[in-house]
Parts: sequence; structure tokens; C-alpha cells
Amino acid sequence: MLHAQPPSNFNPRFEVVSCFMIHNGKILLLHRLDSDDMQPDVWGLPAGKREKGESIHEAMIREIQEETGLIIPYQDITFHNSLHVRYPEYDFLYHSFSTSYTERPEITLSTSEHKDYKWVTPQEALQMKLITDLDACIKLYFKIPE
Repeated sequence: MLHAQPPSNFNPRFEVVSCFMIHNGKILLLHRLDSDDMQPDVWGLPAGKREKGESIHEAMIREIQEETGLIIPYQDITFHNSLHVRYPEYDFLYHSFSTSYTERPEITLSTSEHKDYKWVTPQEALQMKLITDLDACIKLYFKIPE
């Protein structure tokens, strides 16, 4: 569950960064492999864990490059918010970014992590099998009423 403020006894184990990559009103979603250990066969944003010594911006730039093959200049990603995420097993911090493109970028998937990608509208994304809580993040970012 997502929280704007840390819930009581919040103890984050790690931090995750994710990015809304936007082109012509559509967002890029990546389809996770069936063999993914955490959440297999679901759609998600380019995202991943922040590594020790990285800023959240550095982590986001690295994850985008690893998962899509795109190199994003620091000034081209915008930080939006940090949310506190509580799962039954653990807590973590979730940092949300965005970047926009006038021309659709060429995506080179990391086949060790994803099996497909799609550009979809936020409304179309909400009809897909998404990673846990991504629906709430899409509604928050794009101001879609519940």
C-alpha cells in the first residue's frame, strides 16, 4: 500500500526508482518475464532498486539505460515524488520520475528482464495486468479520479 507520509514503524529495506516515459500521450510499459522472482508476467514502468552510493537520479538514469537501451541526460528527467510503500513482508521508498519525447524513441529491451514493451495511454494501462500498486501511481501522476 502507498502512503504519502511514512506509516508508523516504517522501516524501508531498499529504495526503488521508476519513470513515466511519455510520448504523444502514451507511456512506455515493459512486460516482465514469466520467470521473474518477485512479480512475473506483469507490466511495469522502467524501474529498479537504487544501488549503494547512487543518488536516486543516477539510479533512474542507470535503470532506464539497462532496461530500454536509452541514455537520458540528467536534466531530461523530472523528479515527482517519493512514496512510502508497505507490503506485508517489508517496507520500501518509491521515487517517481518522468521524461517526455517529441519523437518515439527506439527501445532495446533487456531480454534478461523483459519480454515485450508497449506504448499505451494511462487509461489503457489501467486495463492491463500491472505490477502491484502501479495503478495507483498512474492515477496519482495523471490525476485520474478513483
